[in-house]
Amino acid sequence: MAFTWKEIILFIASLLLIVIVLLQDSKQDAHTALTGEKSGLFANQKARGFEVVMTYITLSIAILFVTFAILAVAL
Repeated sequence: MAFTWKEIILFIASLLLIVIVLLQDSKQDAHTALTGEKSGLFANQKARGFEVVMTYITLSIAILFVTFAILAVAL
């Protein structure tokens, strides 16, 4: 079965999206994620430096993924 170029780009975008999300730091402590507690200590901090770059890369790859997912189904 031959894959089209849209499916190949969709596969690559999905792998990149998984890797980029796994590279990002968690904004929650593991304890609060498991117990459901909410800590407001760092709620108002803005992302800086590497975090901003990772956020923009994640957003860009997510848009690429959604676009090619729609194109792969529609065409």
